[in-house]
Amino acid sequence: MKCCVFFMLMSTAGVILAADSNTEKRNEVDFTIPYMVYLQSFPEPCVGTLIHPQWVLTAAHCPSPVKIRLGIYQPNIKNKHEQTQSYSMTVPYPDFNSEYLSNDLMMIKLSEAAKVTTQVGTIAIAMEPLSLNESCFIPTWTWSKYKNLSDPDILTWINQYTRPYDECQNMQDERMAANVLCVGQPLKTLSDAKEVSAAPAICGGRVHGILSWAKGSVTLGNEGFFTEISSYSRWIMSIIESY
Repeated sequence: MKCCVFFMLMSTAGVILAADSNTEKRNEVDFTIPYMVYLQSFPEPCVGTLIHPQWVLTAAHCPSPVKIRLGIYQPNIKNKHEQTQSYSMTVPYPDFNSEYLSNDLMMIKLSEAAKVTTQVGTIAIAMEPLSLNESCFIPTWTWSKYKNLSDPDILTWINQYTRPYDECQNMQDERMAANVLCVGQPLKTLSDAKEVSAAPAICGGRVHGILSWAKGSVTLGNEGFFTEISSYSRWIMSIIESY
């Protein structure tokens, strides 16, 4: 399991499961993707992305969190390094459309600034669009066995190339939302593996997308549709500066 940590960013797809030995368990608890935030909410949790010590970026379709956890590896297990937070406000994008999931972004202000550590850290947002055919790192959590109202126990990810604009529009079917970044392939068999929503797409070291919806499991290669961040960068910065 240790090799998974070292080769994480170079692998096409990956998963880290619970280990058997105490040594491996300690090492895995020490491993996190620092900008990933677990938004514990009902009926389903979401992924948040820490873009500022006091601001989390996620999808507007996500419910308001009842608890915000930073610096975690497995959400179903509490570890000594994690930070637990509440929030002081949520700011969905004003033109969010819940039917078509267009403009599907929300900012969450933490009740206090997160302490930046080796387990918790921020990541910059994209200020310009991606070039064609860029590779993006997409991490999220999933369940080895899904149960209602349970926390996921698996950290998983994939490296995917973005699709050209015309292909992306055709992939959306009837939705045709603007400012969307697409990854994945129209596979004949859709995975029924359940993933935590609102995963980030990290391309060139910046957040370029937040997952809005998918046809199956994105980390297993199915089609995923992300709100494209650079189109909203001015709005994001204005929220941080205003509040």
